[in-house]
Amino acid sequence: MSLFNPSRDQVREFFFGLWAKSRPGGALTPLESMALAIAMEHPEYHEVLGNPERYREREWRPEGGETNPFLHLSMHLAIEEQLSIDQPPGIREAVRRLAAKHDSEHDAKHAVMECLAEQVWQAQRNGVAFDNAAYLASLDAKLRRGA
Repeated sequence: MSLFNPSRDQVREFFFGLWAKSRPGGALTPLESMALAIAMEHPEYHEVLGNPERYREREWRPEGGETNPFLHLSMHLAIEEQLSIDQPPGIREAVRRLAAKHDSEHDAKHAVMECLAEQVWQAQRNGVAFDNAAYLASLDAKLRRGA
C-alpha cells in the first residue's frame, strides 16, 4: 500500500485486514494499533469491517446522507498522525482547546475532520499543495464560533 496516496481498495483492505487480525488478538504494528483504537470508537462500523465480502465494493453516497466508513476512519487516522508529531505545528493545541470546548476529544476530532476535509478538497480542486496555515485558521475559526 502506498503510504501517502493509497487507493480506495488499499484503504479498504487495510481496515478489513486490521479487523480480522485483531479478532484473534494478533500482533499489530503501531499504525494498526492506532487504527484499531479508532475503529473501536466507532461501533457503527464493526459490521462493515467484519464483512469484507459484503462491503468491499459498496459505495456510500454523501448526497444520500451516508458516511463512508473507510473515509471516516482514514480521516481519524490522519488526524491522529498529525497529533502524534504536532504537524502542522499547533494542531495539538488546537485539538486540546476544541476538546475542552466540546467536553469531548472525539467530538473535537470530528470538528477537526471537517476542517481537514475542506482543506484537502480545496487543494485537490485548485491543484495546489495542502495549506497548513488555512487549515489552522479554519480550526481557530471553529474555536471562535464555538463549533
